[in-house]
Amino acid sequence: MTRKLYYDVVIAGCGVAGLYTALSLPQEKKILMLSKEDIASCDSMLAQGGICVLRDESDYNAYFEDTMRAGHYENRKESVAIMIHSSRAVINHLLAMGVRFEKNADGSLVYTREGAHSQPRICFHKDITGEEITTTLLSHVYKLENVTIMEYTTMIDLMEQDGVCIGIQARDQKANLLEIYASDTVMATGGIGGLYQHSTNFSLMTGDACRIAEEHSVALEHMDYVQIHPTCLYSTKPGRSFLISESARGEGAVIQNHKGERFVDELLPRDVVTDAILKEMEKEGVDYEYLSFEKVPECIIKEHFPNIYSHCLAEGYDLLKEPVPIVPAQHYFMGGIHVDSDSQTTMKHLYAVGETSCNGVHGRNRLASNSLLESLVFAKRAAEKICGKKEKEEWV
Repeated sequence: MTRKLYYDVVIAGCGVAGLYTALSLPQEKKILMLSKEDIASCDSMLAQGGICVLRDESDYNAYFEDTMRAGHYENRKESVAIMIHSSRAVINHLLAMGVRFEKNADGSLVYTREGAHSQPRICFHKDITGEEITTTLLSHVYKLENVTIMEYTTMIDLMEQDGVCIGIQARDQKANLLEIYASDTVMATGGIGGLYQHSTNFSLMTGDACRIAEEHSVALEHMDYVQIHPTCLYSTKPGRSFLISESARGEGAVIQNHKGERFVDELLPRDVVTDAILKEMEKEGVDYEYLSFEKVPECIIKEHFPNIYSHCLAEGYDLLKEPVPIVPAQHYFMGGIHVDSDSQTTMKHLYAVGETSCNGVHGRNRLASNSLLESLVFAKRAAEKICGKKEKEEWV
């Protein structure tokens, strides 16, 4: 059975990029959002550390350089500038929508630091920042009468006519084929972690949009740029790897070998730390190394990292008393569908946002906590381009 559906915009994916695109579009547009499984099964929910923000104009050069250095200077400079300059407006909007970022007694934001950052500039909510942002955005989308969400519905192909995208084909939970016609299509299907044996991603993240885009000769970029997160909880159990946020190292946790020796600067870029851990594992002939919270105050562990603390405790490790075994695992995809600074692909009326896109912000290696920010900034730009209401950048 084939059903034909007609919308102004169809968005494949319900993570922060997809949700923010929907929220940034005018309410007179009829929008359909698709979720491959249940709406909670998106990697945006898993982000622990936080979301970056430009603290003030004096931080611009340092933030720009930190992002470029982490990306091995293969970043698209224009995209990096757009992201950084747009960051404060995004954070203010999230606050206005009710995101509960940690604050000081005077109401100012608390900033934490992660690897390769020259100073603290990361907003956070405990160690479940992604869940906090995603659920807040979702609560606002649910209020929109112009948005329909279909769960357990998978994009299986694009529909095009004379080289122009006219919608997508999808399959619903009952295996019915859907032909969804739309003036504009946005792909926000996430990363590729489901293709790996060990990944911090949900297994449903299998690079669907990239595969489909390639089949339609839509340009891809840097498909080999895959980030491995250095500190994931070592476990012999099958399933998704549990990530131990980089902000734990920003708060003083240190990496040790089996002799209790510290062998790497924990705040170097992720790829450098990962390489050091893998080499130490090979040198020692072991399957994991350790992360010690001995220098992290108990109040920080329980207040900033309650989810990590409770998860490790459930696995038999008390962060207050002992180091936890850690091992690198696939975490993030810097490549993807090539897009311009407005998230437009090489096919007309087809956009890509979030981890499935490649706008060049991250270069070869993503700077910690830039992912949520990048997703939100360029999701809004996609919406503005669709509406023809792109705002002039104030910094130009």
